[in-house]
Amino acid sequence: MARRMPRFAKFALPAACLVALSACASSGADYPSLAIRDVERAQGRFEVVEPQRLDVPDVAVDLSGGIDARLAELVGAARAAHERFTTLVPEARRRVGAAGTRSVASDAWGSAQVAVAELEAARSVTAVPLGDLEAIYVSQSVQAAQTPEMLAARERVLGWIAEEDAVLAELGARLAR
Repeated sequence: MARRMPRFAKFALPAACLVALSACASSGADYPSLAIRDVERAQGRFEVVEPQRLDVPDVAVDLSGGIDARLAELVGAARAAHERFTTLVPEARRRVGAAGTRSVASDAWGSAQVAVAELEAARSVTAVPLGDLEAIYVSQSVQAAQTPEMLAARERVLGWIAEEDAVLAELGARLAR
């Protein structure tokens, strides 16, 4: 048998809500107005300040023989280093494959580590001309004198470095198993 709710309980919830809502009602004198204050109004005149020229020092780079000759020299050096890297890749892949799942103390694993180290050394040789190209890039950027040839040379060497990094990451991941 269901119990009947007392008669006063029907009115208790609405009465409690009315008491709670009455606490929210108060006079507006306690709170600041949301109208725009005098201080918030834009007044007066703003003086335009003349921009100052930045004193950026020149970046010293070796451009003996002209920029085109220097770019060709650096790209040639990077190409030769990249070709050396690519000749080492098949042997390094063979050694890493031979290391397979052998233990870290095995001769095959050590031989694979040496092959990867040789590749890392070859990659660093490719990065040396990139450093000089980056210095030329910064120098030309400061002077706002970038040429399409300079940008193309830089992108070409960055592409070779990216290829080499991908090979090193692949072989490193295979050795880390």
